[in-house]
Amino acid sequence: MSTAAMLVAALLLDAALGEPKWLWSRLPHPAVLMGKLVNALDQSLNSGSALRIKGGITAAALIAAGLILGWLLSLFGPIVEITCAAILIAQRSLVDHLSAVATGLRRSLPDGQRAVAMIVSRDTATMTSPQVARSAIESGAENFSDGIIAPSFWFLVAGLPGLLVYKMINTADSMIGYRNDQYEEFGKASARMDDLLNLIPARLTGFLIALGSGQLRHWRAIISDAHQHRSPNAGWPEAAMSRALGLALSGPRSYDGQMRDFPWVNEPANKAISAYDIDACTSKLWQVWGIALAMTVALALLF
Repeated sequence: MSTAAMLVAALLLDAALGEPKWLWSRLPHPAVLMGKLVNALDQSLNSGSALRIKGGITAAALIAAGLILGWLLSLFGPIVEITCAAILIAQRSLVDHLSAVATGLRRSLPDGQRAVAMIVSRDTATMTSPQVARSAIESGAENFSDGIIAPSFWFLVAGLPGLLVYKMINTADSMIGYRNDQYEEFGKASARMDDLLNLIPARLTGFLIALGSGQLRHWRAIISDAHQHRSPNAGWPEAAMSRALGLALSGPRSYDGQMRDFPWVNEPANKAISAYDIDACTSKLWQVWGIALAMTVALALLF
């Protein structure tokens, strides 16, 4: 069975089942286990001197763990590979979380704030309704790249080992890839490796969103907006989604009580974002997921 065919099966399985609560309430999710591994390395190595070297050792250890575990699991055949890939691809979970924010925001602003706090790391307690909706859409665009397109890409390139390496590094980046006193040096290797592994998938995600929304004619503007973003990769899906929905994204936000004056993406567009725009984002993500699935089916038929 080809890798592309296995990916098709994994994408469909994830879309159908998502994250079954009955299962993950009884067993630790693989992402949780990866987080525990990253935390153990953080606790063991992130102290004293030579933190950049220790951070490099951490990233190398995570890559080795992903390669070895992926290779071992792949020995059990396609069913195990498909199941593992489906667990680590998060389309259904992503859109469910976005829908929860939209539903919460329709009930009340505090409900929307609580729901969006589940998917973003910025301060949410003082957010306005448009800020809640904007945060959800930005998270949806970025996580579509990180949670669906990137793992699918690396599964196609290197099978289950490639997918697990990506998830290990992406988990590390989300935990220790911060520019602060604690992780500036220690987390640098993981953050840079995550940037590298997302280099192609982020741009591919932006292209797919633009393709699915008829915005390829604005590709140069999307590129320009993406380059204004503080992240070398997150700007691509956000810039494409902003054009697809006619919204201004990114912009100022607060972290740890400190307002950060980040530049806007597609600044002239609508800033009065609502729960209905979250719904539109969710629909767009399913549409682009369908395009990615169709492309993967074509690859499976060709090879």
